Amino acid sequence: MSGSGAQQPPGAGSDPAAAGKAAAGEPVPEPPPMLSVDVSGLVSQFARSFALIFPVYVLGYLGLSFSWILIALLGLFWLRRHRGGKSSRLGRALAFLQDEERVVRLSVSSAELPAWPLRINGVKVYTENVDKRQIILDLQISFVGNCEIDLEIKRYFCRAGVKSIQIHGTMRVILEPLIGDMPLIGALSIFFLRKPLLEINWTGLTNLLDVPGLNGLSDTIILDIISNYLVLPNRITVPLVSEVQIAQLRFPVPKGVLRIHFIEAQDLEGKDTYLKGMVKGKSDPYGIIRVGNQIFQSKVIKENLNPKWNEVYEALVYENPGQELEIELFDEDPDKDDFLGSLMIDLTEVEKERLLDEWFTLDEVSKGKLHLKLEWLTLMPTAENLDKVLSSIKADKDQANDGLSSALLILYLDSARNLPSGKKINSNPNPLVLLSVGHKAQESKIRYKTNEPVWEEHFTFFIHNPKRQDLEVEVKDEQHQCSLGNFKLPLSQLLASEDLTMHQRFQLNNSGPNSTINMKMALRVLSLEKPERSPDHQHSAQVKRPSVSKDSRKASFKPQVPVSPPADSHKPVPASPVTESDKKTDIAEKSHPPNASPQWPTDLNRSSSSLLASNVTYSPSHLSVKEPTPSIASDISLPIATQELRQRLRQLENGTTLGQSPLGQIQLTIRHSSQRNKLIVVVHSCRNLIAFSEEGSDPYVRMYLLPDKRRSGRRKTHVSKKTLNPVFDQTFDFSVSLPDVQKRTLDVAVKNSGGFLSKDKGLLGKLLIPLASEELTKGWTQWYDLTEDGTKPHVVT
Repeated sequence: MSGSGAQQPPGAGSDPAAAGKAAAGEPVPEPPPMLSVDVSGLVSQFARSFALIFPVYVLGYLGLSFSWILIALLGLFWLRRHRGGKSSRLGRALAFLQDEERVVRLSVSSAELPAWPLRINGVKVYTENVDKRQIILDLQISFVGNCEIDLEIKRYFCRAGVKSIQIHGTMRVILEPLIGDMPLIGALSIFFLRKPLLEINWTGLTNLLDVPGLNGLSDTIILDIISNYLVLPNRITVPLVSEVQIAQLRFPVPKGVLRIHFIEAQDLEGKDTYLKGMVKGKSDPYGIIRVGNQIFQSKVIKENLNPKWNEVYEALVYENPGQELEIELFDEDPDKDDFLGSLMIDLTEVEKERLLDEWFTLDEVSKGKLHLKLEWLTLMPTAENLDKVLSSIKADKDQANDGLSSALLILYLDSARNLPSGKKINSNPNPLVLLSVGHKAQESKIRYKTNEPVWEEHFTFFIHNPKRQDLEVEVKDEQHQCSLGNFKLPLSQLLASEDLTMHQRFQLNNSGPNSTINMKMALRVLSLEKPERSPDHQHSAQVKRPSVSKDSRKASFKPQVPVSPPADSHKPVPASPVTESDKKTDIAEKSHPPNASPQWPTDLNRSSSSLLASNVTYSPSHLSVKEPTPSIASDISLPIATQELRQRLRQLENGTTLGQSPLGQIQLTIRHSSQRNKLIVVVHSCRNLIAFSEEGSDPYVRMYLLPDKRRSGRRKTHVSKKTLNPVFDQTFDFSVSLPDVQKRTLDVAVKNSGGFLSKDKGLLGKLLIPLASEELTKGWTQWYDLTEDGTKPHVVT
């Protein structure tokens, strides 16, 4: 039989390889099982299904709503999301900690950065001519930002706010003293070298402040507030160690005093034109002098391209290096003053030379030069050279309170204790302190509703003769304008003190039994020292620094910069004799030919600092005050109004002899009312005044009770039109006690008003009346002669 009928094993015909292996006698593998079960996976799936279904069964069994299932699912979803977010934040924080810069660059693109962060455009670190125990940095900062500051007063339906603000300036950071222990720095001092540049865009009702004329006023007020805290000599000091180690930082002493002899200029440009520019004229030049935040303005010389000013100014230098002497010359015009040139002097080099008497070529103009004499005065803590200094400025032969300075008084007003109440019993006063030396007065800030005020303010006074002058201190209640106490300290006591310094609590007179004021004061003698030089020493030619170009000045940010000279510079001063140094200056002037050009090397000391842009100066068209600053030496030092009055007297004289009262007379009644605690002044009339124009004069009377020259302390009569014998009959009063008023001087000035925008304004005569009289309570009515400067008033019987 054939094998075809034989029975084959299952799958034999379908697997020839297996059949071959079987024929060869090899073992044949068993086929895989038909069904495989994952028991563990099945159990896990069953458990999950049971866990999902069982709650449904329970809910149905208990008869509960299906919404419980939804609540449980939402809770589970939130828990998982919260855990995921927490893990993600923790991961980002760890990554940020490991590589901060890379993470920031990856997470935030440059386009997403805001446009308003504070930027530091340049940093300068001083390594030369600085104390090795300190680190000085200058930061050129800029802040240009949008902001939303809104104020709404619903009662009056008005809104106000600020939309944007810009501030630019040079901020100095001083790290001192450097110590050997952590944190290595004793304190951090921050301040601006000068007022920063500020621009504010107002919104709402305050948008009226953007009107020309008002915008400068508003910005000036804000800048003054900033200056009271952050502009040199004010500063913010952050102590990092104990108070004992930084006590010296709370009593900053200037590095020196710069005496500026603003002498003359030559070959200036003629800016005045006539007949619509067809005829060229001359100029009416004047100068603006800046040393840091101190600004002085000279008088105007009419129609002169070779003006002679012969004025002297004294300025404090707190930071050197860092501060420069900046001078700009302008031609006075009715609309906008024309630029005549500028000059910038490095004070570091002036300190090295001590005395410079040179001609300087003006920058930014085609021609013109300026003659300056600069003296660097060192602050000496001893009185050894005081007699020599007094003799050099002729202060030893008269008792004048003004003129060139022989010393500097530095005063730190700390606090007061146990002040009496004001006029109301059991009410706390609003105390302020009035400090005065001669006719120079300064005021502290007001501290409200306290009888133990803390001021922590600094003051400086230029002293003419410390042997004969006194410091007068009066604490006043600003709310009720009454005195809370006073005392007088002869400066000769400071001369007898160790290091010319006193730090103690002073008992107040006419005050409470335990009323005291805490002050620290130091006197420093101003000495012109000669530098030690080798015989072959040559004069340093590196004192002049390049000024910023006029184009950059026009393109720069222009703020409203007020003229704010020191308080000492505002006061009119009497004439003082010409000093020996002035005589030498006159000789030096004669030695220069009129058209001699100064020989200056072309290699100027160009600064490599990135902060050069901070030295931008501004046109006087942005200055809020145009009155000149009184000089402090020679007969030219008198205020411009007094000079013009003397010139008018010389014109009136014209070869004839004037009478005993060439300026006329004024009739006053003066008495003190003890019941009202007021000084009462009645201005009756004037007679025989000088004619200010062909139509006569428009006189009025202005009064101050010196040394107070605040606007609130000014009294004025009405204006009498076109008369030389005006009748006023007006009564004025000053709130002052009898002991206090006997230390005061009544300053009376008769002035010509003129019309609106008229140039016919000026002084007609002046009168200074000392009130130290026993007859003040009874009073008197008298005629007084008017004089040019108010000195030596003659009583007409």
